[in-house]
Amino acid sequence: MTRRTSRGPAAAAAVTVAAATAALLPSAGASAVTAAPQARVFMVNPVQSSGDQSLTDHKDAASDVPASAYASVALRNLDASGALSGRWAAVRSETGNPAKAADAASYDRSDDEFEQVMAYFWVNEAQEYLQGLGFGTELPGANDRVQPVRLNQWGADNSFFTDKKAEIRFGKGGVDDAEDAEVIVHEYGHAVHNAQVPGFGSSPEAGAIGEAFGDYLAVEVGANADARYGWPMKTDLACVADWDSTGYSAAPHCLRRIDGTKTYADRVGEVHADGEIWSRALFDIRGKLGPRTADRIIVNAQFGFAADTSFEDAALTTVATAQKMYGTQAAAAVRDAFRARAIPGV
Repeated sequence: MTRRTSRGPAAAAAVTVAAATAALLPSAGASAVTAAPQARVFMVNPVQSSGDQSLTDHKDAASDVPASAYASVALRNLDASGALSGRWAAVRSETGNPAKAADAASYDRSDDEFEQVMAYFWVNEAQEYLQGLGFGTELPGANDRVQPVRLNQWGADNSFFTDKKAEIRFGKGGVDDAEDAEVIVHEYGHAVHNAQVPGFGSSPEAGAIGEAFGDYLAVEVGANADARYGWPMKTDLACVADWDSTGYSAAPHCLRRIDGTKTYADRVGEVHADGEIWSRALFDIRGKLGPRTADRIIVNAQFGFAADTSFEDAALTTVATAQKMYGTQAAAAVRDAFRARAIPGV
């Protein structure tokens, strides 16, 4: 994830998150909730949950963030090791001490262990979200495996997924990347794509689709968690990484938005910038079909993408997937979303 801000001018439409996502509450691990270790995490991120755009980072000071930004949650799907390792994630850190699951309720952002807990919880949350959509049961699994996560591989303020080890790596500097759930889930989106299509993103347009899906999945998993746990959302749904971006964007802080106005003619050959074309189409599909139907189509279609797909081919595959799964009306809604971005051939 490159530290680049590119904000579209369009305002996000009002969204009633709880109503829109009520059908998506995943049940994976629900029977183990009472027995699972408890942890403190941010409710997506402190800016989103508080609406306070003045929050800033001062070298991980606990006082930078109010206590109300944290929530107590269950760490589901852990193995018996006592570490942050389980069915869907295995976290290791290169700074400080390894976090212990038994101590996860005691950490705050001044502790290196807090980022490890955030990484475990939100990777697990993202996979549970996909499981709740039917991936891994009625639909093919989408990265339904143990996801390796490493913190501070390079000691730099950047995070990325590497297909060499199928590993997600989170950096530090400013707001440490794993303090923002939307940064975590964005990188998990790359892992999902690579699991579906090994080597995905080998062309500029495929790379842009990868960045777009990461942004979209980050917003969607965060919105679902807000509805699932009754957490507040006090910033625009379409804004990505409100907290992480406080150090490099003007208020209201966003790394990127998924409700911009770019069309295919606005491509500049940079994957994050061009991804805003595709992410707006995904956001429009969500708006037309609702989160559950939209996301089942969007993720399922990706199994049919080529590693070097073009916008045109990926859009046509997504339309065909909508037709197969839900019929003509859904396919028309998906086609309209891509046509609104002026993607050729759709």
